[in-house]
Amino acid sequence: MMTVFSGYVIEKRLVPSSTSFVIVPLVSIILALLVGAVFLVLSGHNFWEVYKVMFAGAFGSIYGITETIVKAIPLTITGLGVALAFRMQLWNIGGEGQLYMGAFAATWVALNFSDAEEWWVLPLMITLGMLAGGLWALVPAIPRAIWGVNEIITTLMLNYVAIFWVDYLVYGPWKDPNGYNFPLTAPFSPAAILPVLGHSRIHAGLFFGLFIALLFYIIIYHTRWGYEIRVCGESPDAARYAGININKNILLVMFVSGAVCGLAGMAEVSGIAHRLQHGLSTGYGYTAIIIAWLSRLHPFVIIVVAFLFGALQVGGYIVQTSGIPSSMVAMLQGLLLFFVLGGELLTNYRIARKTPAYSSGDDAS
Repeated sequence: MMTVFSGYVIEKRLVPSSTSFVIVPLVSIILALLVGAVFLVLSGHNFWEVYKVMFAGAFGSIYGITETIVKAIPLTITGLGVALAFRMQLWNIGGEGQLYMGAFAATWVALNFSDAEEWWVLPLMITLGMLAGGLWALVPAIPRAIWGVNEIITTLMLNYVAIFWVDYLVYGPWKDPNGYNFPLTAPFSPAAILPVLGHSRIHAGLFFGLFIALLFYIIIYHTRWGYEIRVCGESPDAARYAGININKNILLVMFVSGAVCGLAGMAEVSGIAHRLQHGLSTGYGYTAIIIAWLSRLHPFVIIVVAFLFGALQVGGYIVQTSGIPSSMVAMLQGLLLFFVLGGELLTNYRIARKTPAYSSGDDAS
């Protein structure tokens, strides 16, 4: 593709620079922080003090670090889930809804087997949580595979269906009669709660994320199925020529993507909330999209970026005591996405001077 503009052209790079994969994300982060600083100054705040308080709140104590890891767990898992779909150019914007459906299914197990103390309760919660998230992702995947229906709108709209479904349950039939009229279910039994590390709130969901990152790395870069996913995403025509079943991969990849996001919901209700409640997620599924792109869809990098975004959220809570609105964190996340996408353009395209086409003398005559 080549776009002409005032004697210059924007053309796609044949081979993107390897250094740009590192430099562009770093520059994107710096620019986002600088623009965020401008907004802070215009709001009458000292941006340096705000950033310093955010950093100290996230990394200045053992409690801050552990809370950062707690926030990073659902971000890591959902980031891995949506990144798998993005790898095949499937725009799964429904990680938030798939997380909620995973939490719903896991809660169903916890409430219906509240008296059970057997070992199988947690595995059943994991299984049904992943199944619910995967099936919820299949709802938009089927029309995408059969009729080519764009999955961006359908996955996005299904987020609201899932969230309102959970709200209906916690305000209605699953509402805890002893919950002082708060929209939440009865607390889980000990058998339905994930184990934690020491006296912190870091739960076993951390190991879910690490295991999935390793598994996805092996699948994407060292298996035939991973090769098919990459080919389908980079060149569907080449995939068809090679005999790869694109429709089957659309369904399979979307199901696995949703299942992983559903696991994040199970981990959140079982490891942190210990019940289903209104506002279970603070937008983890949406933030996961930024994390996936900032990480360039690499499983191991997603872990690091999710940790940094966890620090951003924890630091954001801390600065609220200084009169900074929580929306400032959401604004910084939006700025990061904006500059990352802009950086993606610079990585894959370049601006070059248009070479004039000269005619021969015979042609001129």
